[in-house]
Amino acid sequence: MTENVPKQAECLAAAGLQSRILLPSSPEYASRIDAYWSKSSQLKPACFIQPTSAAEVADAVKALVVANQLFAVRSGGCNFWPSNNIDNGVTIDLGRLAWIKYNPDDETVSIGPGARWGQVYEYLAQYDRAVAGGREARVGVGGLLLGGGNTLFTGRHGFACDNVIEYEVVLASGSIIKATASGEHSDLFRALKGGGNNFGIVTSYTMPAIPCASIWGGLVILPPDIMPAAADAFVEFTSNLEKDPDSNLILLVAHLEPKPGTVIAGLYANVAGVEKPSIYDKFLAFPELFTTYKKTTLVECLNATAQGTGYHGVWFASSFANNPAILRRAAELHAELAAEFEAHITDQDFQTQCIFQPLPRAFTQNSVRLGGNMLGLERNQVDGVLWSAHVMVRTAEQEAWAYPRVRAYVEKVRAYAAEVGGLLDWITANYANPSQPVLESYGPENVARIREVAKKYDADGVFQTLCPGGFKISKVE
Repeated sequence: MTENVPKQAECLAAAGLQSRILLPSSPEYASRIDAYWSKSSQLKPACFIQPTSAAEVADAVKALVVANQLFAVRSGGCNFWPSNNIDNGVTIDLGRLAWIKYNPDDETVSIGPGARWGQVYEYLAQYDRAVAGGREARVGVGGLLLGGGNTLFTGRHGFACDNVIEYEVVLASGSIIKATASGEHSDLFRALKGGGNNFGIVTSYTMPAIPCASIWGGLVILPPDIMPAAADAFVEFTSNLEKDPDSNLILLVAHLEPKPGTVIAGLYANVAGVEKPSIYDKFLAFPELFTTYKKTTLVECLNATAQGTGYHGVWFASSFANNPAILRRAAELHAELAAEFEAHITDQDFQTQCIFQPLPRAFTQNSVRLGGNMLGLERNQVDGVLWSAHVMVRTAEQEAWAYPRVRAYVEKVRAYAAEVGGLLDWITANYANPSQPVLESYGPENVARIREVAKKYDADGVFQTLCPGGFKISKVE
């Protein structure tokens, strides 16, 4: 029975899961590799296992634990680094757990971890509903929710993780449990809100439905020379978000391949469907090179946010005070970084992105109101900015060349923020580099809570040792 599978998969075949195994010789294996968004994540596991139920996930985990076999867990496969894949090990591919079910009786939505947010929004559009999920259609459900997740609804409804009201979880023992705020596993429920994959494999998420028939928004491209004024406008926008919690702004200083070169790009979105609300007045007064904003649907708006495919990625994240001087310095240093890339990558086929997102204290107040999470943002005493640096290049050699340069750029921005008294602790798992101290940035109280819950639900440390991908509490001193 097991002679046709590699040694790493023999335990799965013996557990009756052979029909769920994808071997490297199968066309489906190659398509699952290609479906990873980042080429950096396109590792070559000995096999994929594609369970179709929580029970099959449990059977797979039990077999892998007994065999002491290394494994990875894949939800949507959209991380830029291979937290969701493993060379020569077993990748548990949750792609067949991709259901979306709206329950009008209690206005909740059940979502499988293998779904992507575009699929979720398209399904819910028929009911004029949405959930507080990702802002890019191809992003997977599981990674965003377990890492925290900034959304178009954060201003009114909190982060994505704050909106999960029930988790179904497969533990290392193979037990399948449900975690809610008031149930016997309420400690796990809280820890999963930003605590990542330190506890088990989530096989279902339940979230409240949000009425959403239409929104106003879209993409705008602005000339790069407006950045000093754009920094001031961004800071004012962030300060005013408490008065207009339905409006959103993502501001990028970006070199987009191979044309138009360096530009300022923005995503505007008002999820209540209010056209050109006054909070955008300063941005709407800037000269525009290109726009798509209009009264539209959530699905159509998010089509404008699609990231390029076929790239290797180097990403870093940080946060700092809502200070225009820090934004301007980050943009100035980005110009130096982009020039270095332009000189080295002569066909100009690369992307560099310096991304600013509002992080006002009002967001944290929503999280606290909804029961709290692991992110530690309640410690912020000032309105902030979620900042990330994303670089995408075509080859592994270019990725190796890019990494120290991007890291140096990030360190310079953080040093400047610290110099002016504006560096904040939080580093979001959703954009962070694997070298960054993500869990540590949540604060010592939350680190202790994650450690305690991980020990309780995974006493043997299976998800610390056999499942190495992700930000692990066992690596925090």
